[in-house]
Amino acid sequence: MQKQNNFDVVVVGGGLGGLTFAIQCAGAGYRVAVFEKEQYPFHKVCGEYVSNESKLFLIQLGLPLSSWNLPEIEKLLLTDINGNAYPFKLDLGGFGISRFKLDDELYKLAVQKKVQVFSRTKVLNVSFLEDNFEVHTAKGNFSSRIVIGSFGKRSNLDVQWNRIKEDRKYAIDNKYIGIKYHIRYPFPNNLIALHNFKNGYCGISTIEDEKCCLCYLTTMRTLKENENRIEVMQEKVLYKNPALKKIFREAEFLYEKPETIAQVSFAPKSQVQNHVLMVGDAAGLITPLCGNGMSMAMHSGKLAFTVVDNFLKGNINRPEMERRYIINWRHHFETRLWYGRKVQSLMGSQWLTSLSLEIMRRIPYLARHIITATHGQPF
Repeated sequence: MQKQNNFDVVVVGGGLGGLTFAIQCAGAGYRVAVFEKEQYPFHKVCGEYVSNESKLFLIQLGLPLSSWNLPEIEKLLLTDINGNAYPFKLDLGGFGISRFKLDDELYKLAVQKKVQVFSRTKVLNVSFLEDNFEVHTAKGNFSSRIVIGSFGKRSNLDVQWNRIKEDRKYAIDNKYIGIKYHIRYPFPNNLIALHNFKNGYCGISTIEDEKCCLCYLTTMRTLKENENRIEVMQEKVLYKNPALKKIFREAEFLYEKPETIAQVSFAPKSQVQNHVLMVGDAAGLITPLCGNGMSMAMHSGKLAFTVVDNFLKGNINRPEMERRYIINWRHHFETRLWYGRKVQSLMGSQWLTSLSLEIMRRIPYLARHIITATHGQPF
C-alpha cells in the first residue's frame, strides 16, 4: 500500500505550466500533488492574451473554451511614446481570458482528474536523495519520484538554490515592476494594443465579461524617480502618451488597488536544477513581447510531461529525461526569447521606438517576420 504522502509527481506552484502538466499526468494514471501558496481563484500580474498556439491543447485537456464566448483577437496596435499609432495583423491570433478565470478553471479540472491540490501551502525546500525527492512544506513532508518547479517570478526556492546569478546588465536598476488593472472601457474585442511610454509599455485587450486587462511593465528606477508612487508615475510618465492618458482618465477601474509584482528580472535561468524540471517562469522569465508567456508556460508543461511519462514508464533514465527536456525546451523557446529580448530593447525609447515602428510599417514583411518569430506554432 502506498503511503498517503507518497506521490509519483509533485508540482511546486499551481500556475499554468504546473496545472496543465498535472492534468496530463493524472490523465496518464499517475498520483499527482500540486502545492500552491495562494487560494484559488486569485489574480496575477499578466497580460491575459493567449495566442491560439495553445487553444487546441486547452480544449484537449478538457476546457470548453468555445462555450465561454471569449474575445477573439486578430489585430495588433502599437503606439510610440508620442501616441503615433501603427496597426498590424496577428496572423495566428489569440483570445482574451483573465488569469483569475483560466487558472481557476484549470484548478477545477485538475481536482476533477484526481490531482491532489494543496492550496495555501508553501513549499519550504526540496531535497533529492537516492533517486527520490523529499518535499518539505508547511503541512508536512511528502515524497515523490518527480518534482516539477512551476513557481513564479520570485520564489524562495530560487533564493535557496542560488539560481539567480545576475551579471551587470540585470542589476537592480534594470529590474522591472509589473502592474495590472481590470477595467471597463469601450475597447474593440478583436484588438490588442501596446502603448509605449518612457522606459516601459502598457498593453490593453478585452477579456471575459466585457472587461479589459490593462497591464504595464516599467523599470524599478522609473518608479523610484517618481516618489515610489504608482499614481505619480502614471501621471508623470504614462500620461505623456495621449492614448494612455485617455484610457486612464476615462476607464472604470474595477480593483481597489492594482495587482503588482516588483523586482522582476529577465536574467536567464536553468531548465533543470537539482534534478527538478522547471516549467513556465521557473525555467526562465519570458519577456512580454515573446508572443506571450501564458502559451509558452503551458507548452513547457506539455514538453515536461512527454519526458516524465517516458521516465516513469521506465523507457529512459533520469539523466536522459533531463537532457531531452533541456534540448526540447531550448528548441521551442530559445529563439523566441532572443527575439523577444531584442524587441523589448527597442521599446520605451523616445526615438528608437518610433524609428523601429516606422520601419516595420514601411516593410510589412519584416513586421510579419518579427511577429511570427515571437509566436509559436500550435502544439
